[in-house]
Amino acid sequence: MILFIKLLLAHLLGDFIWQPNSWVTHKEANKHKSVYLYLHILLHGVLAAVLVGQISFIPYAIFIAVTHGIIDLIKLNFQKPKTKRTWFVVDQIAHVLILIGITAFLYQDNGFIHFLVMNEFWILITGFLLVTKPTSIFIKTIISIWSPESQNSHKDNSLANAGNYIGILERLFVVCFILTGHFEAIGFLLATKSIFRFGDLKEAKDRKLTEYVMIGTLMSFGISILTGLAIQALL
Repeated sequence: MILFIKLLLAHLLGDFIWQPNSWVTHKEANKHKSVYLYLHILLHGVLAAVLVGQISFIPYAIFIAVTHGIIDLIKLNFQKPKTKRTWFVVDQIAHVLILIGITAFLYQDNGFIHFLVMNEFWILITGFLLVTKPTSIFIKTIISIWSPESQNSHKDNSLANAGNYIGILERLFVVCFILTGHFEAIGFLLATKSIFRFGDLKEAKDRKLTEYVMIGTLMSFGISILTGLAIQALL
């Protein structure tokens, strides 16, 4: 299981943390002609090899890099503006299935018991990393179809990317609260956010904006709670 955790960490780093938006834009515009596509593929292979830390794993790291490139190319060539969200989900599921397949293949001779052998450090770092930028991108992609027009009219009055950073911080707090056994603090955090948000929503007088914010907030708290509980169970 620790192998899968390391491979998942490598995937999160390569696909979200260390992939600038400029790379994504360039890949979508140029597809297989984009140099950043191949840098992205190389990055995934290097990260997998380095985090696993075994010379014997290098062929599998190359396989991960190649399959990652193939999956990305399929997504880049077939996704449309209206299906971009669907292809994002399919793309991520395909990548994770490859990692699960490699882990299962390498552990088939040693038994399933090895999947139950955990390493606290890798579990914690992967869990906390999951609720940062990867979750922000996931939520933004999923609810983008409902983005109200009035949301854009208030951007001049707010800090750049403030909502994104607030979401990341609140999810990190929720995971910490769960791991330390302070579930009541989650309710306090949610209430605090609701109080500050109430003024904005009341001023906007937009039901769609209110529903949009509620969906995003509930998804954010839901994912962070599930992540915290998963970490707790694995530990």
